[in-house]
Amino acid sequence: MAKKLIGIDLGGTTVKFGILTLDGQVQEKWAIETNILEEGRHIVPDIIASIKHRLELYGMKPSDIAGIGMGSPGAVDREQKTVTGAFNLNWAKTQAVGAAIAQELGIPFAIDNDANVAALGERWVGAGDNKPDVVFVTLGTGVGGGIIADGNLIHGVAGAGGEIGHIIVEPEVGFACTCGNSGCLETVASATGVVRVARLLAESYEGDSSIKAAIDNGDEVTSKDIFVAAEAGDAFADSVVEQVGFYLGLAAANISNILNPDAVVFGGGVSAAGEFLRARIEKYFVCFTFPQVRQSTVLKIAELGNDAGIIGAASLASQFVTA
Repeated sequence: MAKKLIGIDLGGTTVKFGILTLDGQVQEKWAIETNILEEGRHIVPDIIASIKHRLELYGMKPSDIAGIGMGSPGAVDREQKTVTGAFNLNWAKTQAVGAAIAQELGIPFAIDNDANVAALGERWVGAGDNKPDVVFVTLGTGVGGGIIADGNLIHGVAGAGGEIGHIIVEPEVGFACTCGNSGCLETVASATGVVRVARLLAESYEGDSSIKAAIDNGDEVTSKDIFVAAEAGDAFADSVVEQVGFYLGLAAANISNILNPDAVVFGGGVSAAGEFLRARIEKYFVCFTFPQVRQSTVLKIAELGNDAGIIGAASLASQFVTA
């Protein structure tokens, strides 16, 4: 039987697993709840127990698996296979994730940051079309990303390469970011950032708008509400999308003018707005790129959804496949 890969997408709420073929096709997937109690000490044992249970269920042995890959939040040491400071997992201290999993299961193990891993997934079998130069931007509760150049993930000297959310797009007058700077992309293009932009623009908007009225009333407004209203013709909501498109177009252009990737792929919850958002980003991307980049780098919406993490994690494990 051809060997398989296991991909693990470790999140603060759930741990997602997949068993994949060597060419990235998901054959089985499942999820368990992430138990972050007691400083997250149950997480790794739960992962090991779940994999053991599933292999038994499918009549598979550890020797049938070429490798396991995992995407994790926090600061990941890829050599030591440890995770530090993943606060949404209650992991303040360094966790020896790889040593425990390799010892218990006897399967080679690789790990990387979750945003990098999602980038690998989209590049491998998603919108990246397995091209060697792909930038992935994830628009969720924050703005993350991963940069793949000449087939390799860019990690940087301190592991902070690809922190796309901290490109400055609004110097001097921008919103304060959790990183300590002001005007970072994350503050205006994440799910909360889109709402923040709407609140700011609502202060000076004069016309009729259900979104402006909701903001003025103190009602809860989400980024999805804003995109839905904009598509339905709400002029104020449309002005918010236009502004967010400007910020994303500027950031994508700056990245592309340096790297000239085959594609910049947008994923995460905010990207569910699809072509409506992509077209706005492209409008400004075209303004800020120089000709060779403008003609060769394309902007795309991600295709893998929630599976990007497990597929990318499995691609990490493909390094263990022997001919």
